[in-house]
Amino acid sequence: MQVKLDIKFEQLVQLAKEMPAKEWKKFKQEVESSKSNETQTSDLIEFLLSAPTFKKEQLETIAKTRKAINQWRTN
Repeated sequence: MQVKLDIKFEQLVQLAKEMPAKEWKKFKQEVESSKSNETQTSDLIEFLLSAPTFKKEQLETIAKTRKAINQWRTN
């Protein structure tokens, strides 16, 4: 079962201020780890989008090579 709450930012800040120090550290660590996951994901996406791609001629060469290898294996 899942419960969804609609908490305004000000309310969230107030709740965070009322947390005991131990809970605050735990909460802060969780938030920071979630940010680093987002950063890692965006870094990966950026890397993949900027990575080099094959030219049409290279893809044709790969296809021909695969076809030749498959023919060689079946003979």
